Amino acid sequence: MKLWVGLGNPGAKYAGNRHNIGFMALDRIAADHDFTPWRKAHHGLVSEGRLGAEKVALLKPETFMNLSGQSVQAALAFWKLPLADVTVFHDELDLAPGKMRLKEGGGHAGHNGLRSIHGHLGEGYARVRLGIGHPGHKDAVAAYVLHDFAKADQDWLDDLLRGISEGAPALAEGDGQKFMNAVSLRTAPPRSSTGKAQPATKTEAQAPAPAAPVAQTDSRSPMQKLMDKFR
Repeated sequence: MKLWVGLGNPGAKYAGNRHNIGFMALDRIAADHDFTPWRKAHHGLVSEGRLGAEKVALLKPETFMNLSGQSVQAALAFWKLPLADVTVFHDELDLAPGKMRLKEGGGHAGHNGLRSIHGHLGEGYARVRLGIGHPGHKDAVAAYVLHDFAKADQDWLDDLLRGISEGAPALAEGDGQKFMNAVSLRTAPPRSSTGKAQPATKTEAQAPAPAAPVAQTDSRSPMQKLMDKFR
């Protein structure tokens, strides 16, 4: 069994915030893969289901972001899972909007939700880092992450969430590359044209070149030429 944790803040007030993209990812997975209805448990909301052969529990902590570790710790204790079976979906300021990266272990980079999980359980869990971009100055970060996605963000956000859902079975089976490929097919689909010149068609290639004009020989005598000149 795997435990996937989405980070965010509870309540309608925060539902559309950039900081809640982790919740959004889990909501999309649960809806698309027929998981159980969300229920209250472990200081959060839980939904369970299967992705391929793997049983997966989804957890959205309701402790607010900076206390997320309490909820994750309670869920791990209940299911008796090692920290290595946890994957956390969270917003990432250092990635451009719509970009996604996988990471195993490492620091929390100042993210309050990750900081809380580190404090309760350590760093030995996987992360799905979901790019939301950076406002440009550290003093603007708090307001930026607690603000809703703009209308202009909706297309790339939907593509990202759809790709995550489509690749979820691969992630559950431990195939990170296949998961990333599924996301990439949604967020950066192959171009229909390479932009290179098209090769000539068979007809074009085999068309004969126009014949060069044949030079005409003047067979008149000098006297005839003189006579023709004064006609």
